[in-house]
Amino acid sequence: MKRGADPEMPPPLELECLQALWQIGNGSVRDIQEALSRRRPLAYTTVMTLLARLARRGAVDRRKVGRCFLYTPTVSEEMLRDLAVREVIRCHFGGSEPALAMYLDSRRNSA
Repeated sequence: MKRGADPEMPPPLELECLQALWQIGNGSVRDIQEALSRRRPLAYTTVMTLLARLARRGAVDRRKVGRCFLYTPTVSEEMLRDLAVREVIRCHFGGSEPALAMYLDSRRNSA
């Protein structure tokens, strides 16, 4: 997700870190670890590694504040949601949005 590059879906644990960041706005590794602990307890070093990967890809910005880094998401939840839907359409519906719509209509009608 480097600037200027086409974004890509982050792996599941990195996505969970982004979701925590979207929820709290910005935060330190400890802040994000605490936000994640409600769903999945992860070690501090694991969260730190995941955030470093997201920073390398450009999905988060980090700035030094005192002795720690503060992380801020640079991609929105909506942007990644749109990307996920485009991937589903490309992989499972031959790139056809109408095919996805027909599928969803058929599921809604059968429920």
